[in-house]
Amino acid sequence: MNAELPPLGVPFRGERYAPARVSAVLAPPYDVIAPEDRARYAARDPHNMVHLIVPEAPAGGDRYARAAELLATWRRDGVLKRDPADAVYVVAQGFALPAGGRRIRLGMFAAVAAEPFAGGRVRPHERTHAAPKADRLALLEATRTNLESIFLLAPDADRSLAKALGQVVAGPPDVQAELDGVDTRLWVVAGTAAQRIATLAGRAPLYIADGHHRYETAVAYARTHPEADRVLSLVVSATDPGLTILPTHRIIFGASPDPERLIAAWRQWFEVGRLAPGADSPERLAELGRDRTACVVVFPGEYELSLALKADAPLDTVPDLGKTPAVRALDIARVEALVVRAILGAGTTTPALSYTADTRAALAAVRNGGAAAAVLLNPTRVEQVFAVADSGGVMPPKSTYFVPKVPSGLVLSPLGNRERSL
Repeated sequence: MNAELPPLGVPFRGERYAPARVSAVLAPPYDVIAPEDRARYAARDPHNMVHLIVPEAPAGGDRYARAAELLATWRRDGVLKRDPADAVYVVAQGFALPAGGRRIRLGMFAAVAAEPFAGGRVRPHERTHAAPKADRLALLEATRTNLESIFLLAPDADRSLAKALGQVVAGPPDVQAELDGVDTRLWVVAGTAAQRIATLAGRAPLYIADGHHRYETAVAYARTHPEADRVLSLVVSATDPGLTILPTHRIIFGASPDPERLIAAWRQWFEVGRLAPGADSPERLAELGRDRTACVVVFPGEYELSLALKADAPLDTVPDLGKTPAVRALDIARVEALVVRAILGAGTTTPALSYTADTRAALAAVRNGGAAAAVLLNPTRVEQVFAVADSGGVMPPKSTYFVPKVPSGLVLSPLGNRERSL
C-alpha cells in the first residue's frame, strides 16, 4: 500500500447518548424505515434517531434544517455528548436467523477515508441513484455529522482483526441495548489499542456491504469540505462467524403463468424436478446449489419445481447476463435472466415483483396471498461480493441482504475537525 496515503481507518471522537437510554433511541438505517415504522420509532422517545435520519418538518418547512435544529438542541441539552478521546467502538450484535438458531456478529466503528472508488481502497458492488444521494447530501450539509454508519467488510485472511475484536468483547461492555430483537453490546476502546485495531482493519481494501449511497455522499461532501474526509463505518471481518447474508427471494404478482410452458423452455438450461408436497425447499435448494446455480420455483397448488443449471448450459448466448465473468457467475444474475424474466413475461397482465429474505413468507405469498409465483434462491457468498467488486462489476438489484442491519444511534461522528491518528 502506498505509504503516502493516509490510514484507511482511524479512531475518532464519537458522540453518544447516555448508556441507560440507548435502546429507546436506536433506529434502523434510514433506507429500510417505512412510514409506519418511522411513526413507531418516533413514538419511543423524543430523541430517537429517526427524528434526525428521516426528519420531518411543518408544512412548507425545511426538513434538513429541522434535523440540524434538533441536533443542536440535543447537544445543548446534554442528550448527546462527545467522548473525551479518540476511540474505536467495538460492537457485538446477537440475532436470530429466519430458519432458527442465533448468531453473534462482531464489528468496529471507525472513521474510514472517504475517497473516490478510483483509488481502489474502498470498493463497491452496487449502482447508486441520484435522488437518495441528493437527500443524504442535503442532510449532511445541514447537520455536518455522520448520523449513521456505512457497513464495510475487511478481507482479514489471517483473522487478525476477528481475533482482536474477540479479545475486546471478552470484557464487560460499556453499553447494552436492544432493537427489534437484536441484542447489541458496545465497547469503547481508546489509546494504542484503538490504533492497533484500526490498523488491522485497514490492511487491505475494504468492501461496501451496505451504504453505497451514504459512502458516495461522504465523498461528494469531502470534495468541498476537505477537513471532513472521513465517514463513520462499521468494519466487519469477512471471516467473522456471525457474518450473514440472507437470500433475497423473488415474489411475482399478476396473472398465473402456465408452468408446463415454462418448464419446456427451462429444460434447455436446467435439470427440472418436482418437489413433493411438504418437502423442505430450503434444504433441497442448498443441496442442489452446492456446486452449481439452482433455484426453487413455487406456483399455486403445491406446485414446486427444482431447477439446477446444466453443466453444458450455453450461458454465453444469454443477453444481459452481466458485463464481467464475476457477475455472470452469480446465481442471482442467472436466475434473474433465465427464470424470473420468463415468469414475468408469461402472464397476461402487467406483473409486480417484490422481495423477501424470509422463505416462509415467500411460500405463504403463493399459497395464501395470491402471488402468481415465488423464486427461492441461495444466498450470495461473501467471496462473490469481493469478486464482483474487484472486477468493477455491478450486482443485480437485491442481490445481497446482510443481517442484522447496523443500528443508527450507537455512535455519531461530527465532521469538520480532522480525526487525528494516535
